[in-house]
Amino acid sequence: MDAEPLRYTTAEAADQATAWRRIVSAGAAAVTPATIRQWRRRGHLAPSGLDHRGHPLYSHPDLARAERRTRDRALRLVGIPEGECDAPAHR
Repeated sequence: MDAEPLRYTTAEAADQATAWRRIVSAGAAAVTPATIRQWRRRGHLAPSGLDHRGHPLYSHPDLARAERRTRDRALRLVGIPEGECDAPAHR
């Protein structure tokens, strides 16, 4: 039987994405719950279920992909080539 993937609430997803960003860049800005909701609205991140209150939950792999895509885009916008700030654990 396959184990269920780890899932995060919006606040937990924001904390996890912030931790990942700070691994690759110590001065990275925090990812807020509002950012997670924006990623959802923009189609970067889809809920993988709901908690007991009907609030969205986000899977670990989906969150990692969304964080990576949005980080790569942000770095390109400030002129840092893709892949230049990648940490091996994040690939």
